[in-house]
Amino acid sequence: MPSAARRIAHLDMDAFFASVELRHYPELRGQAVVVGGIRIAAPEPLSDDRHRFMRLQDYSGRGVVTTSTYEARALGVFSGMGLMKSAALAPQAILLPAQFDAYRACSRSFKAAVAEIAPDIEDRGIDEIYIDLSRHPEDSPTLAKALKTAVRATTGLSCSVGIAPNKLLAKIGSDLEKPDGVTILTAADLETRIWPLPPRKVNGIGPKASARLEGLGIQTIGTLAATPLETLVEHFGANYGVWLSKIAQGIDERPVVTLREPKSVSREITFERDLHVRADKAELSRHFLALCARVASDMERKSYRCRTVGVKLRFADFRSLTREWTLPPHHAAIANAQEIHRAASECLRRIRFSQRIRLLGVRCGGLVAATGEDDARRQGALFGDRDF
Repeated sequence: MPSAARRIAHLDMDAFFASVELRHYPELRGQAVVVGGIRIAAPEPLSDDRHRFMRLQDYSGRGVVTTSTYEARALGVFSGMGLMKSAALAPQAILLPAQFDAYRACSRSFKAAVAEIAPDIEDRGIDEIYIDLSRHPEDSPTLAKALKTAVRATTGLSCSVGIAPNKLLAKIGSDLEKPDGVTILTAADLETRIWPLPPRKVNGIGPKASARLEGLGIQTIGTLAATPLETLVEHFGANYGVWLSKIAQGIDERPVVTLREPKSVSREITFERDLHVRADKAELSRHFLALCARVASDMERKSYRCRTVGVKLRFADFRSLTREWTLPPHHAAIANAQEIHRAASECLRRIRFSQRIRLLGVRCGGLVAATGEDDARRQGALFGDRDF
């Protein structure tokens, strides 16, 4: 059973990207709305402060759903689904372009609001955080209400909160009463509230593992808890098998990690049509430069520089490859878009292009904290001028 000494919250924003969009277009509240795709035109303003929106059935081309409102999810449209498939399920759903700068700004706002109440935060992404509440004297319902009120006052958005003795149960709990819910779990709730759930509700049990468990007749977390450890190890290996056995018993000793250094910063784009390296050179170059600029902006905002730059390509046949270029030991870490572009271009020289390109990405790794050192020695003809 999980320890009762700790008290961990998992706060998850409700349909985050879509909710941010509804702040701009309140007339869409209560409707099926999908965010995603490539090159979707912004809604057209009308004379009465309303807008003309694109419908999902009118979209053609590649692209996936970034997020969807709960009304769209009720129609079967979920994040990661292809837009063409989504259109068959919800043709009349509103389709909006993603505005990632707005999402990042809102993310920073809600996290800052939470930190004013409970500063021991582990950032798990743009729309979710863990919070260690163990040192707070207030009871869990009071803290949950304070967190939700702060988020709504700052962003105008709702969130769902799970509070439990560990991160595993807190994350499961935050999903049980969505949207705008609060779930408080104790060790005593394991048998009644957790064990009836399917294993896929546990973060770390994906579709493949879930299917294998179902093939063994394990359809609930309770059944998983009753499965002998040796059976799980036999079918899933020692490490994963032991982990499955522990989480089924609600055991999770992971701490809330309040300082997490990023390992890399990356950006990528999937093209609406496959691009030819020569015939579409101008378009590829434009996207390539834009990706380098966005990665540079991300690093500047987080006060990092990098020592390794990489590119990622996916070709028309869905084959993917990556190439990396690491700066020489004597060369200082880089940060601006021009330097990143030069290093990424060096990666491209090592690729033989025999097919059209479906996806292009740029990644900066080997991150180091930025300092006020003299950058002059970072200049010079370290790289050639070749790009797409």
